[in-house]
Amino acid sequence: MRFNERMGIASRPRPEGPLVWIHAASIGESLSMTSLIDRLIHEYPKITILMTSGTVSSAHLIIHRLPATVIHQYIPVDRVPWVKRFLDFWHPDLVLWVESEFWPTVLSEIKSRRIPSFLMNARISAASVQGWRRAPWMIRRLLETFELCMAQTELDAGRLRVLGAKNVACPGNLKFATSPLPADQKMLTALDASIAGRPRWVVFSTHAGEDEVIADAHEILIKNFPDILTVIIPRHPERAACIEQLLLDRKLSVSVRSKTDPVDASISFLLGDTIGELGLFFRITDIAVVGGTLIPHGGQNPIEPARLGCAIVHGPHMENFLDVQSELLTAGASVIVHTAEELALEIGTLLSNSTLRQRRILAARSVADGKQNVLDAVFAHINPHLNRISSTKPTPVANNACA
Repeated sequence: MRFNERMGIASRPRPEGPLVWIHAASIGESLSMTSLIDRLIHEYPKITILMTSGTVSSAHLIIHRLPATVIHQYIPVDRVPWVKRFLDFWHPDLVLWVESEFWPTVLSEIKSRRIPSFLMNARISAASVQGWRRAPWMIRRLLETFELCMAQTELDAGRLRVLGAKNVACPGNLKFATSPLPADQKMLTALDASIAGRPRWVVFSTHAGEDEVIADAHEILIKNFPDILTVIIPRHPERAACIEQLLLDRKLSVSVRSKTDPVDASISFLLGDTIGELGLFFRITDIAVVGGTLIPHGGQNPIEPARLGCAIVHGPHMENFLDVQSELLTAGASVIVHTAEELALEIGTLLSNSTLRQRRILAARSVADGKQNVLDAVFAHINPHLNRISSTKPTPVANNACA
């Protein structure tokens, strides 16, 4: 896992010239930055982009989804010598810190070096606010690192102010500005042909405790839709073996995507345990259930399937996306379900009523596409710094040795 990077030892040389460091902890945060990075590359070609993350899955996504000019490294563990080594080597001219993973040593060192920094797409849960209230001096000091905190919602902006942030703006959620998820056309054609004519639905980014509900709903649905295909995509692919066993114990046939199992008429479940294929799965169906909402987890991003033409269904736990939930519900683009019975009823209704399904699809797409100005609002805040560092004479890099 390129372990030396976790100790601040670089595995790539640092190019000369200005460098912007973007830190996005995991897959969701990394995806939210893709459109911003594309625009950075287009408008500021002289600036090198360094992107750090903390998980193997996010590293895989960054390497395969972002342009080859973007340098990926793992974030160093929050220890003083390793953080200093990292910053001494990369010497960033601007830091864009995504969402709310606050590493005290890293942020303190950024602040002490007076590196211009912005908190991007910030999301602060009620639980985080309560937790930080036990150490108000610490969170206040950490937030002072940032020249500006850009919140996803007004609720997040208010919470940042409560925690001590002095300069807060709310340009909106950058996840709205991401391009539609890609799909390999050859794979899409082959998969679509193998399930042609079958009713199908997808449940994406599921967490432990939801798979049983989905299996229950499927078993209800097969009474009226005997050839139905349920596509289930776990948030963490390493859970695939447990899900597969759960389904097999119920005598339900499963095709595991990573094993390249065939998806023929005998298959009840397609288990999408690969990384980077969400765009493929959203394109083979037009009904998507949001994972992380059938249990008290807070939900995953419903905008991605909405943009690709899916009617949205979710459980009651959408705390991570309350603003999106409100807009989807108001537009008539989504429905809340609480039990396997309600889930099966809603999926069955959408499968049976194409007029209703198309109305929901259009409403969901309208909500997703109505937020494209978020990126402009964000760049209005960071453009002055980008213009400054791209026009200044490059600072010599003192030590460009890497592992």
